[in-house]
Amino acid sequence: MPSPFNRLRACALLLLSLAGGHALAATPAHVVLVSIDGFRPDFYRNASWPAPNLQGLARSGASADGVVGVLPTLTYPSHTTLITGVRPGVHGIYGNTRFAPEVESAEWHIDSSEIQARTLWQAVRAAGLSSAAISWPITRNAPIDFNLPEVWYYEKPDDRTPAIRDFATPAGLLDEIEKQATGKLRGIDVDYRHLAMDENNSRALAYLIRHYRPNLAAIHLVAADTAQHASGREGEASRRAVASVDHALGTLLDAVDQAGLSSSTWFVVVGDHGFTDVHTQLAPNVWLAQAGVDAAGAGWQAAFHAAGGTAFLHLRDPHDPGTLARVREVLRGLPPAIRDAFEIVEGTALQEEAADPRALLALVARPGFLFSNRSTGDAARPARGGAHGHHPGLPELRTGLLLAGPGVPAGRMLGELRLEDVVPLVARLLRLPDFANRPLPPALDFLP
Repeated sequence: MPSPFNRLRACALLLLSLAGGHALAATPAHVVLVSIDGFRPDFYRNASWPAPNLQGLARSGASADGVVGVLPTLTYPSHTTLITGVRPGVHGIYGNTRFAPEVESAEWHIDSSEIQARTLWQAVRAAGLSSAAISWPITRNAPIDFNLPEVWYYEKPDDRTPAIRDFATPAGLLDEIEKQATGKLRGIDVDYRHLAMDENNSRALAYLIRHYRPNLAAIHLVAADTAQHASGREGEASRRAVASVDHALGTLLDAVDQAGLSSSTWFVVVGDHGFTDVHTQLAPNVWLAQAGVDAAGAGWQAAFHAAGGTAFLHLRDPHDPGTLARVREVLRGLPPAIRDAFEIVEGTALQEEAADPRALLALVARPGFLFSNRSTGDAARPARGGAHGHHPGLPELRTGLLLAGPGVPAGRMLGELRLEDVVPLVARLLRLPDFANRPLPPALDFLP
């Protein structure tokens, strides 16, 4: 029996035989945008990883050697770049959480109104097309036709189902999916710490594809990220998680085939960041506190906003040269072994990264190190597992990209791409006027 990705390839060859690709323009287009958190190119380049669907798409379609992300290489800024095509300094999501040194635990970005750039969701709706999204970050109240957002209530974070049910679009969508696709969901069934979350979410999107046929169907799969944080890049838990994510992708491939949409559907499989193994956690706000600079609470003067492998410096008064000078003095006085653990990025170099425009400078950790927001306790602690948030130029922080569907040559190598390239790619496939001025990289010039 032919596999789903071989059917995609067969459809592509058939459509390529039609003159000028005019049949593609006449057929309603569909894109399945699959984001694998912590996605790495070796999952499809290295056959030792248990990922037959990912590797099958690489053979039947096109694949990138790597995708350069944004600073910081965190989930929420990166996912916002994936649906806006611009970097954090433009779209306004500078980290997973808000900078709030006055409180012990800052809130995460949740609502779509926080995004300051035009999104694919808006462009799809403006073009008169339909969309669906499952567990995509910062989609509460987004203009998505069928949406189960990544959302939770802080008073009950271990059970996301009440918040998902309350903010589903349309109202009652989670009830419908439970009845038609997943069965009754408990908190543990949509808990990012368990493989069941991706399994259930893929079943939910598969149902929406079969039943509603959205032009853009997007999903955020999280198991590979959770496992790599816990066990590192090569841990056994990471291999199990990749196998689980690959199975979820297979569920979506089957759904497209079952819906009879293979001849008009492209799969765009992307990630948000890679991973680096870590051994030491640094707390720069402890350095400030030890030097007498208030870095937390209502009276804070200066504070670093940690973002995994990057920490952004904020001043209460950005025009206070005295406090900035004290911070620089603190950094200069660190022991050489600690000072060599990171690079200071500021001025023009920081502006070119288009990261948090409020930051006066950034500490960018070298592989093996990550930062914490703590302002008390030890300034350096042992760490284990993996992390991200580091500079996107690090090879191990590269993420991946696969493209399969009509008109995509089998086995095509795309070289290195950028995270910002995903929006013009999806816009070209769906013929979205909103992003018509966004150029595609030369590696994708074969697209109709």
